[in-house]
Amino acid sequence: MANFETLKARNTAEWKSYCEHAFVRALADGTLREEAFRHYLKQDYLFLIQFARAWGLAVYKSRNLSEIRQGLASLRAIVDVEIGLHVAFCASWGIGEKELETLPESRATLAYTRYVLDAGMSGDLLDLHVALAPCIVGYGDIARWIMEQPFTRLEGNPYRGWIEMYAGAEYQTLVKAEIDWLDNRLSRVDDARIDTLSGVFRDATRLEADFWQMGLDLA
Repeated sequence: MANFETLKARNTAEWKSYCEHAFVRALADGTLREEAFRHYLKQDYLFLIQFARAWGLAVYKSRNLSEIRQGLASLRAIVDVEIGLHVAFCASWGIGEKELETLPESRATLAYTRYVLDAGMSGDLLDLHVALAPCIVGYGDIARWIMEQPFTRLEGNPYRGWIEMYAGAEYQTLVKAEIDWLDNRLSRVDDARIDTLSGVFRDATRLEADFWQMGLDLA
C-alpha cells in the first residue's frame, strides 16, 4: 500500500539533493551570505502569492465540503496570516513592502509555482497536493534535518529564527496533517497512478532545489 514515504523512496536522490542543498547547509551553520538570504526572502514573498492561488485552485478542485473547507482554511492562513508574517520578517532584514510589491519573479520562482498550478489544473486534487508536498513537507523535513546535524550552529546564527520556525511544533503539526492527508489518498490508488504521481513529485522536488540554487546564484 502506497503512502508519502513511497514517493520519497522512489525519488531518494532528488529529495536528498533538495533537503541537503548547499543553501540549506549554509543556513544551518550560519555561513550563508546575507544577500543570498535576502534574495531568497524576496522571491519567497512572490512564491507565497502563487501558493495562495494554488490553494484557491484546491478549493475549485475539491469534491466535497470537507475538502473545500481544508482548501479555504489554507488559503485564508496564507492570505490573512502568513503573507503578513513574511512581510514583517522581510522588514527585519531591511526589505520593505513596497519593494516586495514591485519585484519581478525569478525564473526559478516562475518554474516551480507555474508547475504546481499546471499540475493542479491538468490533474486532480491529489496531483496538486503532491506537487505542493516538496514545499509543505520538505521545509519540515529540512528543519528537522538541520537540527540533527553536528555542524548546525544556532547561537549567533542570523538564520536561527527561520530554522526554529520550521522546526517548531506549530509547523511540524501542519506537516503531519499534510502527510496524513497524502497517506490516506495515496493508499487508495493503483500502481499506474503512483507511477504518475511519483513523476510529479520528482519534478516538483527538482524545481524546489532550483529555488535554493536561485538564492545562491542571486538569479
